[in-house]
Amino acid sequence: MTLSRRQLLHGGIGGSVAALVGVSAVSSARFAAPRRLGEPFSLGLASGEPTPDGVVLWTRLAPDPLAPDGYGGMTVAPVTVDYEVAEDERFTKVVVRGSAVATRELGHSVHPEVGGLAPDRWYYYRFRAGSAISPVGRTRTAPALDSPTARLRFAYASCQSWSSGYYTAYEHLSAEDLDLVVHLGDYIYESSWVLARRGAQLPPQLAGEAVDLAGYRLRYAQAKGEAPLQAAHAAFPWLVTLDDHELDNNWAGDSPGLGLDVYRLPPLFRRRKAAAFQAMYEHQPMRRAQLPAGPSIHLHRRYRFGDLAEFTMIDTRQYRTPQACGDGSAVIGCADRFATDRTILGSAQRDWLVDGFATSPARWQVLGNQVAMAQSDYDPGPDLLLGTDAWDGYVADRNTVLAAAADQAAGNLVVITGDRHENYVADLRRDYADPESPVVATEFTGTSISTGSDGADLTDAGRTLLAANPDMKFYNRQRGYVRVDLDHRQWRNDFRVVPYVSRPGAPISTRASFVLEDGTPGAVEA
Repeated sequence: MTLSRRQLLHGGIGGSVAALVGVSAVSSARFAAPRRLGEPFSLGLASGEPTPDGVVLWTRLAPDPLAPDGYGGMTVAPVTVDYEVAEDERFTKVVVRGSAVATRELGHSVHPEVGGLAPDRWYYYRFRAGSAISPVGRTRTAPALDSPTARLRFAYASCQSWSSGYYTAYEHLSAEDLDLVVHLGDYIYESSWVLARRGAQLPPQLAGEAVDLAGYRLRYAQAKGEAPLQAAHAAFPWLVTLDDHELDNNWAGDSPGLGLDVYRLPPLFRRRKAAAFQAMYEHQPMRRAQLPAGPSIHLHRRYRFGDLAEFTMIDTRQYRTPQACGDGSAVIGCADRFATDRTILGSAQRDWLVDGFATSPARWQVLGNQVAMAQSDYDPGPDLLLGTDAWDGYVADRNTVLAAAADQAAGNLVVITGDRHENYVADLRRDYADPESPVVATEFTGTSISTGSDGADLTDAGRTLLAANPDMKFYNRQRGYVRVDLDHRQWRNDFRVVPYVSRPGAPISTRASFVLEDGTPGAVEA
């Protein structure tokens, strides 16, 4: 039996939209797996969006993940997928059993939302489809709301172009002692860029640029087929958002980015957005609230960890106005970037963000952000050479957000950012037009997992940035991720780097560490 998208979104069969989008099935009906299913869990499994009483689990049945049609080698029939959550890795103390229906309409992915768990503890989970059993994953619930929480350890990552190099950093990340992983975007790239850093010929279905559902599905399947990434997902719960390459380089709201010309036509771009957002949902541990509705997806959301930290994941792509003064490249003298009607967040998301500063009781406010918030001048002389794809192109929104963080006693605001393929530390000022404006927060930008290939410790561009931006305290362009250890007194930020990704097997090291002290704006090298 096949299900149309209209039936899927409106509960046309059995009246249970919940079962169809991959949460616990409420119907007694079961859909048998094909007899010759092969290895359906080739893309691994994942968990995410932790709350004090539960998490969302994820897997996708794909015995042939790179099948050119994007359906992963599955037939048209739905399949019942069972899952178990246990207190121990051997599953002798199972606390939750359930099932979800994997349908062709959502690429045979499931997203069961598991509740009724105890706060602040580890659990183990696995899936079954027919006679096939998945690997075992591990996840953790959040502490109870506002409960005393002594410590939190997490890592954040971004930018993992498959063509640019190996995902070695994830081998090391999966071995860390963490409670959570945050991914800040560019989980896939819409184009391979034909870099061939891995010395392997791309199959024809992965050449060119993704513009439809099959194309985006294949790029997620390519990424998720990597063992290091699967291990990192299996080890910890994740919070995930997107940046531009999940759709189109430098896209902005309803405006296409720098991709294929024909898809600049509004109807075709909306269709492309819908395909990209659906593929993202199909491959990430996201809740039903993030199920896309055509060319829109709700990605700004909050998750609290006791009284210690609140993660606010924002969306700087979907509601923004197009980039000022061109396509986002660095420009001098762009007056349009100060226009008060320009926005990177949209008014509704901006109000939601600012209101959250006033109401959150958490000690640390963690802003999961995609593009650089700090002023980034690329000219050490008197001129300001600024890129307009980042917050430098949306000054009014930046000033509003940083003023609110200062005025509303939001606690300690820390912005974690991806996109740049660089590690850097920059203190954030309330108003960059005023040289005496106070520091109100700090931005830690993390480098890429693989994009940019091997990189370097300190490049000429890095020296220029450090010379031109007195609030920038560190720069590095190697690959890796960032590890954070925080308690009520201190935030410690470790930049973890690998020396190369052009071949596998690189070791990991901590290139630099910076700390923030509770109540004292500004980062200090440890």
